[in-house]
Amino acid sequence: VLAPVLNLGLIIVDEEHDPSLKQQEGFRYHARDLAILRGQIEGCPVLLGSATPALETLVHADSGKYHHLKLTQRAGDARPPQLHLVNSCRQEMVEGFSGFLIDKMRQHLEQGHQVLLFLNRRGYAPILLCHDCGATLDCPRCDAHTTYHRTFNELRCHHCGYHSPPPRHCPQCVEGKLLPLGLGTQKLESTLQGYFPNEPLIRIDRDSMSRKQALPDALNAISRGDFRIIIGTQMLAKGHDFPNITLVGMINVDQGLFSTDFRAQERLAQQILQVSGRAGRGKAQGEVVIQTHQPQHPLLQSLLTDNYRQIAAMLLLERQEINWPPSSHLALIRASAHTAGDAQQFLKEASAACQNMDSCQLDILGPVAAPLARKAGRYRYQLLLRATHRNLLHATLNQLIPMLRKMKSGRKARWSVDVDPVD
Repeated sequence: VLAPVLNLGLIIVDEEHDPSLKQQEGFRYHARDLAILRGQIEGCPVLLGSATPALETLVHADSGKYHHLKLTQRAGDARPPQLHLVNSCRQEMVEGFSGFLIDKMRQHLEQGHQVLLFLNRRGYAPILLCHDCGATLDCPRCDAHTTYHRTFNELRCHHCGYHSPPPRHCPQCVEGKLLPLGLGTQKLESTLQGYFPNEPLIRIDRDSMSRKQALPDALNAISRGDFRIIIGTQMLAKGHDFPNITLVGMINVDQGLFSTDFRAQERLAQQILQVSGRAGRGKAQGEVVIQTHQPQHPLLQSLLTDNYRQIAAMLLLERQEINWPPSSHLALIRASAHTAGDAQQFLKEASAACQNMDSCQLDILGPVAAPLARKAGRYRYQLLLRATHRNLLHATLNQLIPMLRKMKSGRKARWSVDVDPVD
């Protein structure tokens, strides 16, 4: 979107809802929003494409700021997939698989089709737990568990890159046996090799696709039908067209229901619908099996009966009632330091500076520890500014940022201002 293209006639932003379009380090910007600005500057149209648009985009479309163009049916003769919600409670689950999902896999494989299994968690197990004392093996630099990668026989932190070989015994009690808990894509691969030993299988995640050209080669092999079972993370969630995939299994969607992020349910709905869209893109109708311990959750129930537009309307009403975007506008001031006190002190002074501006229409939330309070050895805090009107937020920031640059406490911390944060 920053390329020096002459005579620009059209800008297309595909999957405009995707959070990866937001640059979160260094020069912070949202590629979709910058594309819209550039379209205004160049005087050319901007086309935002998505089967699950961001709520902010839908609000602009409803208000008439954007033209809303709708595709009301799938390409060709494809029909929408049939969704099954499987209650994981009180039934035997073998390494994350219900009997219903295994039976569905056998059925579709016997019919000569391909199966996609989605789990957005790489590695073998997200936790190593001591069976004797209950201790977990955590990253020494982050407030996070290390993930066990059996392929490399390593413990890895997915936040800072720390890695080490797993100890034979628990470091806390010295004698305890370490057990892998939870599911990762590597464990799914191992389990399915036992269930379907004669079916060619491929795992697609950041670890297996690290070699140059590995992903394009794998996608071509799937299209040719070389692999009948595909295990993938969000790398396979959208944008790919495999007509012979007729069954999608979502192993565990519950982690998206209990998040500190107010956008969690929007993203979960988008993720489920995007992954579901991989099923039944050919002549045969697709099926989607969603495994959950929360089958009565309103969001999951609405996915069975409503389309995305109806789900978005429900989420927009919730946002309006609690005054979160797109009903308000946010700026997040982040600070990190080698000690928690230095980061916290800087944001306390920033909060006091905002309060002195005496703006009753501005909410000042924090400072509080970030959801991942320590990362790569640095302590992280954040201060959130919320305003009903964008011009008030910008006016506040125009006064505040020069003040932040002069604060002595800012010399002991790294800080940044992120307007319209997505995380």
